[in-house]
Order: sequence, then C-alpha cells, then structure tokens
Amino acid sequence: MFNNVTLVGRFTRDPELTYTKDGTAVCNFTLAVQRSFRNMHGDIDADFIPVTVWRKQAENTSLYCHKGALVGVTGRINTRIYENKDQKRVQMVEVNADQVRFLKLNGSSDTRPSSSNREEKPLTPLQPSEAAAITKTT
Repeated sequence: MFNNVTLVGRFTRDPELTYTKDGTAVCNFTLAVQRSFRNMHGDIDADFIPVTVWRKQAENTSLYCHKGALVGVTGRINTRIYENKDQKRVQMVEVNADQVRFLKLNGSSDTRPSSSNREEKPLTPLQPSEAAAITKTT
C-alpha cells in the first residue's frame, strides 16, 4: 500500500494552532492548489485542501505562515467519517502533513508575522556563517 501526497499552494487564511489535552501542538489550515489546466472559460481553477500538521512543525507553521503564504506540503491522505450536530454522517478528506516547506518565489514579498510591538522584516536565507553559529549553540 502507498499513500503519499505532495502539494504546492497558498494559505487561504491564517493557520490555526491549538493544543491537545496532553499538550501536543496541532495546526490546521486550508491550502489553495491551482489545477494544471484551464477550464472551458480559460480560467485556472483551484482546489481547497484541508491540511493538519502536528508538533514542532505545527508551531513553526503557525509562527511563520499567514494568509497567502506559499508552501509545499508532503504527507498522506486521511479520511474519516463522523456525525454532525444534525445527526448526518459526514466524510472528511484531509492531508495529514509530514513536512511543510516554506517557499518564496523570486520577487515575492512574504514577510514574517507581525505583532503590534514588532516591525515586519522580510524573510532572508541564513548565511553560512550564521548557520554555523546556530549549529554550534544547539
């Protein structure tokens, strides 16, 4: 059996971070993924795919991603059935992410999340000397 999915898309809204009763971080978001073809009107449609990510990846996703951010997700398809408040059975299909990669297209203006006390700064890659310093301190 093989269940593997890879998606590249944009956040439709800011990610929602919560914690389970035992303190495990879980982050939920919806990814808009463009189709690779045009419809009969010449437009490119998108699919809106719910994604769940766990633990440290969940915290990082919540911290560094926002509505419109471009990400790559690898994981697996998960289906579940539950009864809603109207006692109707609902089937849910979602991606349970193993990895979320933060992507940035050339010339894009993705920024770190801001708080009322902090100025927004563009994301920049680490220089080799900075990466070495981080590695030595951990």
